Amino acid sequence: MSSSPQTGSPQPKPPATNRLGHPMNVYKGAESTLCAGCGHDSITAQLIRALWESDVDPYMVAKMSGIGCSSKTTAYFLNLSHGFNGVHGRAAAVATGSYLGNHKLLHVAVSGDGDTASIGLGNFLHMVRRNVPIVYVIENNGVYGLTKGQFSATADKGSTLKRGWVNEMEPIDCCALAIEMGCEYVARSFSGDIKQLVPLLKGAIAHHGTAVVDVVSPCVTFNNHEGSTKSLKYARDHEEPLHGIDFVPYYEQIKVDYEPGTVQEIELHDGSRLLLKKLARDYDPTNKAAALAMLEEARRNKLFLTGLIYHNPQRSPNLGEQMNLTDEPLALLPDERLRPPAEAMEKLMAMYR
Repeated sequence: MSSSPQTGSPQPKPPATNRLGHPMNVYKGAESTLCAGCGHDSITAQLIRALWESDVDPYMVAKMSGIGCSSKTTAYFLNLSHGFNGVHGRAAAVATGSYLGNHKLLHVAVSGDGDTASIGLGNFLHMVRRNVPIVYVIENNGVYGLTKGQFSATADKGSTLKRGWVNEMEPIDCCALAIEMGCEYVARSFSGDIKQLVPLLKGAIAHHGTAVVDVVSPCVTFNNHEGSTKSLKYARDHEEPLHGIDFVPYYEQIKVDYEPGTVQEIELHDGSRLLLKKLARDYDPTNKAAALAMLEEARRNKLFLTGLIYHNPQRSPNLGEQMNLTDEPLALLPDERLRPPAEAMEKLMAMYR
């Protein structure tokens, strides 16, 4: 006599899916080979969550990176997307070229403080100046971890290396530079602050042009000691959030429960909204001069301010609009539409005779 199937036993709960029907696992990548406890892995986890919650099609993403510990990150999320690991400091340049080839893709560049603020500084500034639609994440730990921990260009003056050497040089503030060059979405966060980092990344994904997210990400091997201003302990002891943040996609009904005067709403270019819940500071992130002054004040007082530092509510043309790109990506056009006919070339040449 066969036994009847058991009824009433708990069934395994299916994984949650986003609006595209994908579980979060679809957005994961290879297993990390970084040091255990590296802040970069925490950023990867928040990137995965932000892309999943933003309903980004994994096949419609291009990941770009340069060289360094940070640039390995692109291997650890979105196995199904496109990707290119370029040479040192060239993530911004290759992402710009890729965007011009196919502007329908969401471009995500992951760079480091050395990759961005040293050899790649010129590329970074020109990407911002051109307003290339890229989510540009800086994994900022203040050292060159891949070459055993020398100071990088973002190391704070007076901070020390593991062996006690003191940095005597002024740091480069990537957020201040980005604002100066016209970037309209500039944020800073801490790799361990999940509640803040995810909505900031989702806001960057929804932004129309260049979005720079500078994330202090402690190097647990070479820069996580007393005297480092980018260690886990320093970041936790000195972090001063400008605001708590929620992100509301544009297609969802907006329901907010808050006391009058405690929330500031920032509408992004696609209609999505960032809700800034003000804490101690009465800060307006749409004031460019105030943003730069605040960064200078924070540097002078050795404060580690996090949050949405600057957002321009006025939508400026991005690179594709400036260049009047066709709606159909260049990469998908057939040769006969890419090559001008002989008559057109002859007419063009005649203009120069």
